[in-house]
Amino acid sequence: MGTIETVGVVGAGTMGHGIAQVAAVSGLEVTLVDVVPEALERGLGQIEKSLGKLVAKEKIAASDAEAARSRVTGGAGLDELGTVDLVIEAVVERLEVKSEIFRQLDAVARPGTILASNTSSISITKLAAATSRPGLVIGMHFMNPVPLMVLVEIIRGLQTDQATYDAVEALTRRLGKTPVEVHDAPGFVSNRVLMPMINEAVFCLHEGVGEAGAIDDVMKLGMNHPMGPLALADLIGLDVCLDILRVLHRELGDPKYRPCPLLVKMVDAGYLGRKSGRGFHVY
Repeated sequence: MGTIETVGVVGAGTMGHGIAQVAAVSGLEVTLVDVVPEALERGLGQIEKSLGKLVAKEKIAASDAEAARSRVTGGAGLDELGTVDLVIEAVVERLEVKSEIFRQLDAVARPGTILASNTSSISITKLAAATSRPGLVIGMHFMNPVPLMVLVEIIRGLQTDQATYDAVEALTRRLGKTPVEVHDAPGFVSNRVLMPMINEAVFCLHEGVGEAGAIDDVMKLGMNHPMGPLALADLIGLDVCLDILRVLHRELGDPKYRPCPLLVKMVDAGYLGRKSGRGFHVY
């Protein structure tokens, strides 16, 4: 398996445009695809804005930022990813949606292309089974915000080939990230540990144990967390947190993963956190 030089990213949301930016800064040619034109435009705009901030903070040279911009091309359909070396899917955390995308990618991508998912909780083995190339399917779970966070959980499906893992691990290091191998289980390690903590913080708010600011302050000041759990949920997106908890609850069958009713109500109300301007805090 050769070196990965061209990457397709499916989904121009928070994670997708962050992944595209990091790949472009690292010298890779990137095609960022989203079926919603407005979402693609926003994603490309966010890359431009983020690179500008990095230049202003002298984290990257202006010439390097301009070179990175030139390596990112927007696309409207999966058929534009037919020649890339690797595709990273970064869409909504729903098995049926991701599985359909993997079926379509399997049909349009060249035979040797690796298909990766940025899923934060869904089985890589299930996604691989939707394709005719299960050995070339793997999980690459980036952390938010992608340009700043160094961890990438790399998840092998039951069928993932060693050569696929080796190529993705090497690419992760090229992106300036630290790869950590975990097994294919609901929520992997990061969200298996993180989401119950966030959910319990929501229960504390729901039951009147403390106000949102107080709950966050306790965890920041008492446990030395850089961000409180409710503020972190707002950053992640309350809809994303709910989707992950539902996967954990369904797949593991343990009531400790039952989403707090308040979290469900917040999502139903459209209070999704920073991206909607209101979550457990107001932005």
